[in-house]
Amino acid sequence: GSLCWTCHGMEGRGDGPNAVALQAVPADLGSDRVQAQTNGALYWKITKGRGEMASYEHVLSREERWALAHYIRTLDHP
Repeated sequence: GSLCWTCHGMEGRGDGPNAVALQAVPADLGSDRVQAQTNGALYWKITKGRGEMASYEHVLSREERWALAHYIRTLDHP
């Protein structure tokens, strides 16, 4: 999504242009650490935010947040 890439990068690797301005490195969404999480955990973090990551509860619909959690599965990489 266009909301995510600025920090997480175009391929979800945590290397977006705004990442340098953050104290924490954005998660590599294809990493084992992220991919090991349940869809529900990913949905919760998208909804409520985590650390410097904003909440998207009022930005994305429930369906969009679930779709995004499922999309993150397509970013799995070694």
